[in-house]
Amino acid sequence: MTRIGLEFFARDVLVVARDLIGVTVLVDGVGGLVVETEAYHREDPASHAFRGPTARNISMFGPPGHTYVYLSYGMHWCLNFVAHRGDGGSGILIRALEPTHGLGEMARRRGIAGPRSLCSGPGRLTQALGVTRAQNALPLDAPPFELHAREADLPIAVGPRIGISQAQDRPWRFGLAGSPYLSKPFSPRT
Repeated sequence: MTRIGLEFFARDVLVVARDLIGVTVLVDGVGGLVVETEAYHREDPASHAFRGPTARNISMFGPPGHTYVYLSYGMHWCLNFVAHRGDGGSGILIRALEPTHGLGEMARRRGIAGPRSLCSGPGRLTQALGVTRAQNALPLDAPPFELHAREADLPIAVGPRIGISQAQDRPWRFGLAGSPYLSKPFSPRT
């Protein structure tokens, strides 16, 4: 399996978000295939970077190929990968994985046994992978992270992002078409 380096993320956020579908993401050897992502750009009103750097989002303005981890609704960690060409502020929310490595550890962390629900949603995914704020601003090409390139072309579904109140119509959600591991199915038109 070919490892992904930081240069992979030094591109347009929409391109990287799409190209992450099918990539294997491991955190301390636990993880799987990315099956769903959402892109957020600095000039996007739904992005945490829209109003500029803050103590919470500063890692989004750092080098590409690093993590941005934040707490959503005071209870769920969310894992993002920083991707940009230029001055930063763009990231990709990893919404869902198809679990392939460390299923027993994921099931223990989540308190469930079925693989379908282990990583189908950003909060479930981080709980299954053991991701917390401690992994914020870390490089994706060094432990605890390990990323491997997808091995084949895959059918990609495209649609609007989920659970946001602004810029809802932008088709910046990408997924593996037909995957049972998505957080929410794509509409038939995507």
